[in-house]
Formats: sequence, C-alpha cells, structure tokens
Amino acid sequence: MTETVAVIPGDGIGQEVVPATTDVLDHLVDLEFVEAEAGDHVKEERGVALPEDTKQIVTDADATLFGAAGETAADVILPLRSLVGSFANVRPARAYPGTDALQPETDLVFIRENTEGVYSGIESEITDGVTTLTRVITEDASRKIAEFGFEYAADRGYNSISIAHKANVMRTTDGQFLEAAETVADEKGAAYDTVLMDALAMHLIMHPEEFGVVICPNLAGDVLSDLAAGLVGGLGLLPSANLGDDNALFEPVHGSAPDIAGENIANPAATMFSAAMMLDHLDYPEKADQLRTAVESTLASGPVTPDLGGDATTSEFTSAVIEEL
Repeated sequence: MTETVAVIPGDGIGQEVVPATTDVLDHLVDLEFVEAEAGDHVKEERGVALPEDTKQIVTDADATLFGAAGETAADVILPLRSLVGSFANVRPARAYPGTDALQPETDLVFIRENTEGVYSGIESEITDGVTTLTRVITEDASRKIAEFGFEYAADRGYNSISIAHKANVMRTTDGQFLEAAETVADEKGAAYDTVLMDALAMHLIMHPEEFGVVICPNLAGDVLSDLAAGLVGGLGLLPSANLGDDNALFEPVHGSAPDIAGENIANPAATMFSAAMMLDHLDYPEKADQLRTAVESTLASGPVTPDLGGDATTSEFTSAVIEEL
C-alpha cells in the first residue's frame, strides 16, 4: 500500500525547499503526495491561515511534510502539531563534513516535550500593562517524553543522556518534570545526568561533544536546539520531527526567510533531512539512509548554497542530491 504524505510548502522559502525535497523523494520511493495550503498568503486569500480542508488532508495522511510559516506561524505550526497528536519534537544537530561548523564534533539530539509548558497558550491581560502566562507541566506528559527520550537513545546507541531543567527556580513545574524523568530513568536502569538549562547553553558552546540525547521541556528544547544550529553551520541544516502515536509532522527548523524567498538560493538540506526522518517513520529505513547519505555527500563535495559559503542555487543543490542517489 502506498503511503499518503500531506505536503504543505507554506510561506517564503517553504515554496522552494519543499518542492525540491519532493523531487528528490520521487527518485527514491513511491509515495502519494497530496498538496495543501497554509500560511500568510492563505490567510490573506481565505481569511484563515490553516483552512479546514488542509486540516482534513493532514488528519487523513500517514505523515505531513511542512515548509515554513511567516507571521501566522503560531496559527499554523502549533495546530498542525496538535492535529498529528505530536507529543515529541525530535531535533538532531550534527556537524556535517565539508560545512564550516563552529564545533565540528557536534552530534546530539534534542528530545523536546511538544504539548505543554509555556506553549500551552494560556495567556491573559489582568489589567492595562499587566499580562500573565500560565506554564503547564503534567506528570503524564513529562513521563511520556522521558520514556520516549530514553528509548530513542537506546535504539540509536547514544550513551550520553541529559535531562535539561530549571528546577532551582521553577521548583514546582520543572521540579515535576525533573522528578518524572528521573523516575523513568531509574525504572529503566539508565544512566543519565541532569543539567540546568542555562548552564547547558554554555556547555553546548564549549563542549558539545559531551552531549548525546538531551530531554527538554518545551521552551528549553526550542531555544537550545536553535543555539545548537549555530554550532553546526546554521538553521539550514537542522531537521525536525513532530511525532505522535499514529501520525507525524516533519519540518525544517528554519523559518520562511522572506529576505531570500523567490531567489532560488534557499538551502533545502534541512527539509531533505526532515524527509529522511519521515522515511524512517514510514518504515523505509534503507531509503532514509540513502537520502541522508546523498545530502551529506553533496554538502561535503558541493555544490552548496550561499548560506554555506557557496554560490549554488536551490535547483543546483537538488540536482546534485538526485545525481548522488
């Protein structure tokens, strides 16, 4: 049976890197692509950034490949993650040969809780000039992301597992997150360390080789993974997976980059690496490895796009990956 993939290019360079990636996938595996709309331009045309027909396509698909959203990001990305039932956001950060990485030894993965924290959307204005944000941390969600993180590390041979937190200040909420994660580790008999998220930011810059899998609350995972992008050469190299129990959404970490949109110079590597994670999810591990190898070989030998110091176009990079395949 051919799997169905919802394809949502979105805004800005999403309109370039997603079609480049589906072109590559066409040379690799038989998937049925169903294109859908979301983002700023859709809100202008239809009044909503994420139309009901797009939601239905995503719900019915086996997986979704998403590009980027602009000003309407919060109205698109968070609901899409909810539609696929995503509880885990997986963000690998690896330095690839041939790229000008600040820390070439970087090879780590952020396992980010994807449903709550400060992204729960509970904000209010008490009175003029006074606003509040409610941070939600539950034992169930904390245990679930910890169980996923420890299993992910074991399956992929990572020996270093860190639990990031700020329980010295957010004693109740992060205290619960930390306690739940440590309980899971003890139940599994797994080795781990705990690290304050602000201290982790410093250690990542100085010694990223000391870290493998980092299990994080929602906001910490978002911020720290972007920091790690700076270690490996930029956001154009970071993929991500939003995993649910039965469905999933895959997207590059970078945004819509309106300053270069439409110029055919956007780097599609992160989207292609995201597609490789999608192939793993769809149970095509050999095809996923082939895609990763082809993209890595192209990054190493060129041609590469301007963000990596080259002068190749998006189309030229894509053609080189297809040639590698």
